[in-house]
Amino acid sequence: MIGKQPFGRTGHLSTRVIFGGAALWEMTQEEANRVLELLLEYSINHIDTAPTYGDSELHIGPWMERHRDDFFLATKVDLRTYDEAWGQIRASLDRLRVNHLDLIQLHNLIEPEEWDVAMGSDGSLKAVIEAREQGITRFIGVTGHGLTAATMHIKSLERFDFDSVLITYSYILMQNPDTAAEFDSLMKLCREREIAVQTIKSIVRRPWGDREKTRTTWYEPLEEQAAIDKAVHWVLGNPDVFLISVGDRQILPKVLDAASRFEAHPSEEEMRLLLDEQEMEPLFV
Repeated sequence: MIGKQPFGRTGHLSTRVIFGGAALWEMTQEEANRVLELLLEYSINHIDTAPTYGDSELHIGPWMERHRDDFFLATKVDLRTYDEAWGQIRASLDRLRVNHLDLIQLHNLIEPEEWDVAMGSDGSLKAVIEAREQGITRFIGVTGHGLTAATMHIKSLERFDFDSVLITYSYILMQNPDTAAEFDSLMKLCREREIAVQTIKSIVRRPWGDREKTRTTWYEPLEEQAAIDKAVHWVLGNPDVFLISVGDRQILPKVLDAASRFEAHPSEEEMRLLLDEQEMEPLFV
């Protein structure tokens, strides 16, 4: 059983694991249906996707025609101007076969130049605010990858009262003291303002480097169930965050299985041993 908790101040009780639509990147609808069946099996009630995740929105669309009321549905805009963002919003509604969304997020907003455009008078934030005023979305979020994400999210929250943030979070990443301190500052602000915190890349092992890429994740993931258990349980051991599931359909069942058995935060000794055994390396340096 995967637990639920309030998704920030939205009033929605979301499962601690949110389905990451990137797992549906490139496959047939029949294959996608088999992946989506896992959401019902594990009672996942929150989906996160994006127009840039290949065919993800197209594959989720048929499910929304039958299950719209069963899911908190989130997508993203990654273009920075007002007109571009509206184009993405309308296209996402068509692909997802819905007339409204629960959450639209400004995607990977960490580059200062892009931030200035998106937050400007003719930027994508203006379009998303209008979408909320028109009932097309209920809530607005911001996402970011990389070492500067926490700092940029704090800057974004100083400009606008976002309902959610999304950020990279894993044991190996938090071994960087500066990154951990910046993450903690963001968490403090989000707790104070009841902003939902979503995390990604929980089961990163290391960058692919020169090794053959055998998974659809852009990092090399942990593969063994015992290792995935520890990584997932470490994230879920932070009661203030949600975990967005992995973007590889073969690894996905292992992540959901791990989450369904979560009981307690692994010890520091266990995580240190995992780091050494799996030869883990930080994804961002």
